[in-house]
Amino acid sequence: MKNFASTWSATVVGVEALPVEVEVDAGGGKENFVVVGLPDTAVKESRQRVKAAIYNSGYYVPEGFITASLAPADLKKAGPSFDLPIALGLLACAGLINRDRLAEWMVIGELGLDGEVRPVRGTLAISLLARSCRVKGLIVPHLNVAEASVVEGVRVVAVRDLREAADLVEGKLHPPMMEKTCSNNSIGANNRKAKVADFSEVKGQETVKRALEIAAAGNHNLLMIGPPGSGKSMLAKRVPGILPRMTMEESFETTRIHSVAGFLKSNESLVMDRPFRSPHHTISDIGLIGGSAQPAPGEVSLAHNGVLFLDELPEFRRSALEVLRQPLEDGEVTISRASGTMTFPARFMFVGAMNPTPRGTLESRPGGQASRQYLNKISGPLLDRIDLHLEVPALRHEALLSAEPGERSETIRERVEKAREVQRTRFGQGSRIYANSQMGPKELRKTVPLNQEAKSLLASAMTDLSLSARALDRILKVARTVADLAGCESVELDHLAEAIQYRTLDRQIWG
Repeated sequence: MKNFASTWSATVVGVEALPVEVEVDAGGGKENFVVVGLPDTAVKESRQRVKAAIYNSGYYVPEGFITASLAPADLKKAGPSFDLPIALGLLACAGLINRDRLAEWMVIGELGLDGEVRPVRGTLAISLLARSCRVKGLIVPHLNVAEASVVEGVRVVAVRDLREAADLVEGKLHPPMMEKTCSNNSIGANNRKAKVADFSEVKGQETVKRALEIAAAGNHNLLMIGPPGSGKSMLAKRVPGILPRMTMEESFETTRIHSVAGFLKSNESLVMDRPFRSPHHTISDIGLIGGSAQPAPGEVSLAHNGVLFLDELPEFRRSALEVLRQPLEDGEVTISRASGTMTFPARFMFVGAMNPTPRGTLESRPGGQASRQYLNKISGPLLDRIDLHLEVPALRHEALLSAEPGERSETIRERVEKAREVQRTRFGQGSRIYANSQMGPKELRKTVPLNQEAKSLLASAMTDLSLSARALDRILKVARTVADLAGCESVELDHLAEAIQYRTLDRQIWG
């Protein structure tokens, strides 16, 4: 009798899932249980969980030397998701389930000591992998089935405990009764019911609202500067409500990141609302950008396809702010560790807020060493990557006491989506560019041709404001977005002038 069995599982590296063949051998000799194939501590500890789960489920573990091999052997394996496939492999070695049927499945799941199958991270990525592999289907914990079932073309079956998984492999359960418990028609239903803060609740600040609309229409980065209580945080929290609705592709990308990070709720299938991440200013570089010994997504990746809001910007560590430069420029972040190099997507809209001075008051010439040190925490290269710099003045009591509601977020979003549609049409269906902020020099020259009057205006602005070449490109991109909102095919002088006014604080605040 052969004491060998195998099945398929997967491990998540970055945000991608890679196939892992789980081989189990129960030979003779002194009793022992080893797991090989570069397992981390969580995988090594599966030995105790697996043996207890098997006994408490009414089965027995084969006697002798047990080896669980996770292939390929040179790929680092992390997490408890190999518990269930190892346990099923042992049952097959003991002749309790059919080894040939087990080899047809891809299996993931953590085991409790009582045999319960618990949820694991990265299920969406693994489901996408299972679709491309020649397997009968994917066996997942019942709390992960909503997430896994959104992938078309793969048979997903949920199990609650080890005995249920064994019966499924043996054919004693009828899979269609269990699979696809979350239909694609209900994707994100819970998220859609969530109430999003509306711009109609914001009193006054019409100029700032206009700038936020421009930023949303072109996915531009923006910095708000104003005294405490002027409404900077309130405005920032309402930005996701005016961004275009997420496409299915964006939802898949965002869900995969949140699943790997362990932030996806068990009753959610897809993230359908744009993320809004607002980390505290005490966050570390690794917390912001991602990393640790086993690289994991940071705040910049969790904000992918959404908004990253940093309040009290100068209070963040200088080193933490500087690591934002790569994702702001490239839309991704690359992390190198001893375990390998991983690239996480990080294409987000950056919104920053700050007081102009440590005292909080806006002055035309902030003076003193304390003020200068406060402002110098934000480097010139980082400022160049922020398209719009806005002054948010303190509101007068007349505006605060006004009962007249402002414009609703839904109305603003309609204009933003119309401008985004113009941009998608301009760049073409197969282009990776979907918003004006992503344009390179080639696209910029093509979409924003400059006549002599425009060149003279820009030359004066660069001289008066001491703008860099990167800042000039940002002005042109914003001007293109202003023109798109106005429904104009060409960029006019008034569009350029409005874009330039969003850089005037460069000189006023930082000199």
